[in-house]
Amino acid sequence: MMSRPRLIVLLGIAAALLFVLSLLTGPAQLGLRASIGGLLAGGEEATAIIMREIRLPRALLAVMVGFSLGMAGAVLQGFLRNPLAEPGIVGVSATASLGAVVVFYSGMAGTSLLALPAGALFGAALSVLILLAVAARHGSTLTLILAGVALSSLAGALTSLVLNLSPNPFASYEIIFWLLGSIRDRSMSHVWIALPLMLAGWALMLAARRPLDALSLGEEAAQGMGVDLNRTRLLVIGGVALAVGAGTAVTGAIGFVGLVVPHLLRPLTDRMPGGLLLPSGIGGAVLLLAADIAARLVIPGTELNIGVLTALIGAPFFLWLVVRSRREAL
Repeated sequence: MMSRPRLIVLLGIAAALLFVLSLLTGPAQLGLRASIGGLLAGGEEATAIIMREIRLPRALLAVMVGFSLGMAGAVLQGFLRNPLAEPGIVGVSATASLGAVVVFYSGMAGTSLLALPAGALFGAALSVLILLAVAARHGSTLTLILAGVALSSLAGALTSLVLNLSPNPFASYEIIFWLLGSIRDRSMSHVWIALPLMLAGWALMLAARRPLDALSLGEEAAQGMGVDLNRTRLLVIGGVALAVGAGTAVTGAIGFVGLVVPHLLRPLTDRMPGGLLLPSGIGGAVLLLAADIAARLVIPGTELNIGVLTALIGAPFFLWLVVRSRREAL
């Protein structure tokens, strides 16, 4: 265990170094001086286009989406008091993906840069309204989990139905490619679309820090300490929906970051849920930056989708957590 400020500083340094490395990584072999010149005024036009329009948005989205997923995972694990909880458990990622898939299927994706993110955000907003209607006012955390699982299953089934009914094989390919999750070929427009919603989501999740610490003692104890459980549910659901929904809207579904990062960092903290939020957010940015760099380098000449790489890392980790939890219960 180390002090929280020290952990945050170390994670921040790691994120900064990986951010710079991400800017320097790509098929175009650009040196450090040329890369800096491309970001600043005075660089060559071709280099400036590569740095400002391709690599900078990609690195920024890796930080933003990773931060959102890491913090959302820590919030949900603290709120649900379940170490296996992650952002997909409330159904936001699945319904956001469904919204984007419907936009693909309808042919509206090519009409505007905003059409695809708008469809995904609509799907995420719809899931939040359903969750609030079902569980936020009088429901328990178990009700929230069950409602989220049901939403995820329904959204997954409807997504499969759209793929099955798609008359255009090229549209099906685009849908499948998007569902794999990627941050390549994104522009600064995608950054500006997602950033305001993510900032709002981060603020809501951070506002739930103290109630989360109280909830670690149980719901009855937390209520005895003056915690408003309904307000806390609204903060958690709204924050996760805004941050994760905005990320899914511009990058597709990227899983397991919110599951892996809090588990890796929890032993380094005092294990209080509220104190884990900011380290998990920065840790998520570190993990997604590293995964994006690896996705470009692991197979020469071919770039993996980052969602595939995080799943390859996260799925075995999830199985290990399940086995460990089962052993501890015996």
